[in-house]
Amino acid sequence: MLIVPAIDLKKGRVVRLVRGDFSQEIVFSEDPLAVARQWVESGAPRLHVVDLDGALTGSPRHLETIAKIAKSVPVPVQTGGGIRSVPAIAKYLEAGVAQVILGTKACLDESFVTRALKAHGAKIAVAVDVKDGRVAIEGWVRKEWMKPEALIRRLIQQGVSTIIYTDTTRDGTMGGPSVDLLKQVLGIIGGQAGFFASGGVSSLEDLKMLKGLESAGLTGVVVGRALYEGRLDLKEAVKACSLKGSSPASTSKTAGLSKESASSP
Repeated sequence: MLIVPAIDLKKGRVVRLVRGDFSQEIVFSEDPLAVARQWVESGAPRLHVVDLDGALTGSPRHLETIAKIAKSVPVPVQTGGGIRSVPAIAKYLEAGVAQVILGTKACLDESFVTRALKAHGAKIAVAVDVKDGRVAIEGWVRKEWMKPEALIRRLIQQGVSTIIYTDTTRDGTMGGPSVDLLKQVLGIIGGQAGFFASGGVSSLEDLKMLKGLESAGLTGVVVGRALYEGRLDLKEAVKACSLKGSSPASTSKTAGLSKESASSP
């Protein structure tokens, strides 16, 4: 199971939001590149970088910063936030990003996902952000009518190879992950796509509990605030959650981030 540090960008700074609320912002650093290097030096097999301003406004705001991160670290970078056109996807991939995460547009426009997959295949991931049982879009400020189960089933049918699921009510709270809910989602996916969980992780004990879902198809866990506040040691977490340590597929900068590449020996 991969442990993936989150780097959330807002106005050029590394921040964490509590429950996705933009009014509850905690600033952790003014230097995103230094943070990225720190996590990689501590053993991160990849990085999860989100342009919060882009997610809120609908167009990328931190492409330059994310490009610098992708070119400066030897591990894959997956990124999302305001990426709502095929040309925008191409810009990020050309900048060195290994995988582009689609969110709002993937929920609202099924044909867009089809076009993105046709053009870029496993380099496309989709974020399923959930708030009060509904899919949350546009920087988590709008709840769509769609239930996450329906969206996940549609994405699987379309051939999406990586799904990143965030329980926004737990994100940034360090209140612990919703294991039972994740079990249900993994049952829907049925091993047909790589699956990353995000939201609520506060300790090594939480990660060990989530590792029990690895056999059900959990590929990795995105962790944020617990790392930044020192409640979780990244080196210890990576060691505890990987039976063999980081595999070549998980640490190769050019590796795809699909379930197959993440779990290969």
